[in-house]
Amino acid sequence: MSRKLWRLAPCDKEAAADLAERCAVDPFLSLLLYARDITSEEQIFDFLHPDALLSDPFSLADMDAAAERLEQALEHFEKIAVFGDYDADGVTATALLYGYLRDRGADVLCMLPDRQKDGYGLSPEAVERLHERGVQLIVTVDNGIAALDAAARAEELGVDLIVTDHHLPGPVLPPAAAVVDPHRADCPSEFKDHAGVGVAFMLASAMEGDAGSVLERYADLVAVGTLADVVPLRGENRALVCAGLQKLNQDPAKGLAALLAVSGRTERVLDAGDVTYTLAPRINAAGRMDSPQPALGLLLCDDEQTAEAQAQQLEQYNRERKTVEAAVTAEAIAQIEADASVRYADILVVAGEGWHPGVVGIVASRLVGRYGKPAVVISLDGETGHGSCRSLEGFSIYDALLSARHTLTHFGGHALAAGLGIEKRNIPALREALNAYTEKTDMPFATLRLDCKLNPAFIGLPLLDALDALEPCGSGNPAPLFGLYGMRFLAAKPVSDGKHLRLTFEKGQTQLRAMLFSTPISQFPYRPGDEVDLAVQIERNVFRGETLAAVRVRDMRFSHPDEENYLKSLRLYERFRFGSTLTAEERAFLRPSREFLLQVYSFVRDNGPWTFDTEVFCRRSRCPERFAARVRVAFDVLCELGLFTRQGEAYTCVPGKKADLSASEILNTLA
Repeated sequence: MSRKLWRLAPCDKEAAADLAERCAVDPFLSLLLYARDITSEEQIFDFLHPDALLSDPFSLADMDAAAERLEQALEHFEKIAVFGDYDADGVTATALLYGYLRDRGADVLCMLPDRQKDGYGLSPEAVERLHERGVQLIVTVDNGIAALDAAARAEELGVDLIVTDHHLPGPVLPPAAAVVDPHRADCPSEFKDHAGVGVAFMLASAMEGDAGSVLERYADLVAVGTLADVVPLRGENRALVCAGLQKLNQDPAKGLAALLAVSGRTERVLDAGDVTYTLAPRINAAGRMDSPQPALGLLLCDDEQTAEAQAQQLEQYNRERKTVEAAVTAEAIAQIEADASVRYADILVVAGEGWHPGVVGIVASRLVGRYGKPAVVISLDGETGHGSCRSLEGFSIYDALLSARHTLTHFGGHALAAGLGIEKRNIPALREALNAYTEKTDMPFATLRLDCKLNPAFIGLPLLDALDALEPCGSGNPAPLFGLYGMRFLAAKPVSDGKHLRLTFEKGQTQLRAMLFSTPISQFPYRPGDEVDLAVQIERNVFRGETLAAVRVRDMRFSHPDEENYLKSLRLYERFRFGSTLTAEERAFLRPSREFLLQVYSFVRDNGPWTFDTEVFCRRSRCPERFAARVRVAFDVLCELGLFTRQGEAYTCVPGKKADLSASEILNTLA
């Protein structure tokens, strides 16, 4: 994983304490809320009582027209089609609106696009197919706001169209009987963060005239789609997810109950994380690996035996997705590491023939986490490619693609995620255009936001009770992350066949155990006695009937780091390796002296094969972290001259080898 810049959320402790007293809430909870800009009595009340936040669905522009046109179709028994999307948000939105209209006695069918055959959104071809089936009214959910060609084709064929969507509209809205999207410039609704399933819920509520009864029936679907689409869990979304989690725990739909059973999540109370990391990936897996239709069938299923068989099918899709994703990720990493012009660019761009288009978005996210920079992953099919992009907070990948639009056949998305189409021959031009854009942009570092510092002595059940009030957690309301500073590391014990580590720390009179997942002991760089800082989450763990406060390590570093200078130094090294023009001062800073090279050589010689990163090298060798770039150059020079050999991530000294430093092209370049 890439090194992140830790940022402690600002907070006025005295103001938070005063607010806790006025609102009669736990002082620690008040501190956490204050750190999240929830700083007034009204805001705290709304946060703690989200059920009071559901708004009038008719506050959305065109909602009256949409509800009226659908009621007209019901009255005259017109054939209606609900057209959704292949992801979990689109599938749940389709299931909700189709189920509602079916229960109202409508002549209704539903259609989902195939990711590989049809691509995203309503197309003119899909309109034609529905027209051939006698459809008189199409209602889109979770798509349609950009379907100008499809809307025009529907108009030509005499098919009415209602668009419900939550994506950003372009300068022109599609011609339709109604366009319901909270992001319309003229939409008076104060709440703009609904997922596609949330907008579909609002439409059903407008038709029903009673949001409560609709929520009672479909809250579980709304929660799954909302959490899967990673929209902010604020305001109405928080209310919808709270209601949905309650239904999932008490009376879930048969399909969701079957999916929970096959995934092994039936023994404890479900939270938002269970939906995000258990239900949503399995629903998404169908559309990623094949067709989304089995996922939709599961959500609409009323028979337990059929639901169990369909859930098993989604489970199989999810296993296949993991295998394919791992393979594509490994190929992408190998491609990056083999080419300095790719590895050291500000935006990673990789492409592979036959990479499954259903997993390229996940792979892009993996690369962002590993390298700490935006990533574009392209699946090639002959001479054409389709890609997914992911980014960091503070850098808009959409704006970057906008600057490179002349290299693309199409693109769309938002600041943190986007999709694109491209001709294979234009991939080098895309890299060049993106690099030209980032040269004029202040690229952000990957950051880790901490809610507050925490004394390990206060970790216990009372703390868990205060944290429970923050649920459900997710985008816009993340699970709290605490900083434990100045901890002394004592021991690491491998568990689960060496896949994870159980770590022991102490500070003062307090000893603390914590879990670090997905890190074998061979990749753990710390030694007993090291003073470290931890970024941790505190979780409720029930073991043999006893409730415990479990500590999970999310990030770890040496105490008292020179973080910002370290990251700036590494960025300078990357500019050098990429081939960017450097000033004389920058070249001098990067160029290691003979004495510096000798120190690096001697350290690796005395400490055996070196497998840890530059930060650890600097700390162990007592080299200031601001010289991290010079350390990297030194390793490169020693490898170039044959004094080091490298196998994977391990560097080894070549004993007895001598070399002439004047033969180093790297040193000559920096001279």
